[in-house]
Amino acid sequence: MMLNVRVVPNAKQERMVREPERLKVYLCAPAVEGKANERLVAFLAETFRVKRRQVVIRHGLASRNKLVEILGP
Repeated sequence: MMLNVRVVPNAKQERMVREPERLKVYLCAPAVEGKANERLVAFLAETFRVKRRQVVIRHGLASRNKLVEILGP
């Protein structure tokens, strides 16, 4: 499953909001040294109940707009 994700780092509360064409994910982690990306992978793994290694950021490692793939079993 491929997801278009917009990341909002340094949020007060972690949550996910569905928008018409993407998911907006608010993360408490800062956008430095890949911490927000690591937290995004962990957050999506918890949300979709998969292992962290099944969540792969395919595009946008240095951007707020990302293409994320969630691999099936």
